[in-house]
Amino acid sequence: MSTLEFNQLLVNNAEFLKPFAVTLTKDSDAAQDLYQETLYKALANSDKYNVGTNIKAWLYTIMRNIFINNYRRKAKQNTIFDNSPNDFLLNQSQASAANSAESILKLKDIQQAIHGLPEIFRNPFLLYFDGYKYHEIAGMLAEPLGTIKSRIHFARKLLKAQIERF
Repeated sequence: MSTLEFNQLLVNNAEFLKPFAVTLTKDSDAAQDLYQETLYKALANSDKYNVGTNIKAWLYTIMRNIFINNYRRKAKQNTIFDNSPNDFLLNQSQASAANSAESILKLKDIQQAIHGLPEIFRNPFLLYFDGYKYHEIAGMLAEPLGTIKSRIHFARKLLKAQIERF
């Protein structure tokens, strides 16, 4: 495929990317940047496009990968730079000290709330909390899958209501 044909194919199929970019970024300026970077990458890698394959899927994949890479890059940049003479890097998440006494009290309240649940909700919830999958819990308790999902959902709602009071 010639460069001219690829460029025409790209122009004809690029408009659908704009709404997808807005959906990913939730910001019109960031969406425009993502859209432009996607088109740039598509042009730069036009030799990797296989003629006859779905151009839209190819462009979606490029955009999604750019978005994921940018997201990961931003997550790693959660470190701030201290301009003091010592040039320390400070991690923003270490700004506060842990209070173990308060944590223990909250944990006791949560455990008390869990044990205060009706048994019909408590058992599936505790199994789910221990890491079992819904279908495994359904097999252990000999209940339908939908029933297990419903009971875990209601257990969460009850716990949330109880814990908000603390």
